[in-house]
Amino acid sequence: MSTQTVTNFHIPRWSELPNLDLYLDQTVTILEKYLKDYIGNKDETIITKTMINNYVKQGLIKPPKKKKYNRTHIATLFVICVLKQIYSISDIFELIKLAVRTAKFNSAYDQFCDALEKAIAYTFDGIEYGDPEDMTFEQYLLKSVAQSFANKFYVEKTFLHK
Repeated sequence: MSTQTVTNFHIPRWSELPNLDLYLDQTVTILEKYLKDYIGNKDETIITKTMINNYVKQGLIKPPKKKKYNRTHIATLFVICVLKQIYSISDIFELIKLAVRTAKFNSAYDQFCDALEKAIAYTFDGIEYGDPEDMTFEQYLLKSVAQSFANKFYVEKTFLHK
C-alpha cells in the first residue's frame, strides 16, 4: 500500500453520512466502501448483516426503526469496525459511552474521525502528535485509541503486507 493511499484514508464525517435512513444491505455497503482497503485482508468481509444484528442484540447499537439504520447507527458502526481490530466489543462499548458523556454524539464521532486520520498520517510519516500535557484525559484517551489502531495498521501495511 502506498503512502498516497494511506494519506487518502478517510472516514466520512457526520455531515457526510447519508441524511436518510438505510436498509441493512445499504448500511453494510457503505461501511465496506469506506473501509475495505484499510481493514483486514482485501478478501475479508469487514462487517456482515449478522454482525450488525448481534450488535443490536448486545445493546451496542439501538434497534433500527422500520428496519432502517440512521446516521447514529452508521457512525457507531464505523467506530465499531475500526476499533474491533484491536479492542473487544465490551471495551468499545465503554469507550463509546465515555465519548458521548463528554460530547454530543455527532461531535464525538467527528473527533474520533479526526484523531484516527491524524494518527494514521503521523504514524506513516514517523511523527508523534499531541503533547499529553496540553490534553484533557478524554482527549489523551482518544489520541491513544486512535494511535493504537494506527500502529497496528502501520505494521500490517508496511511489514506484514496485509
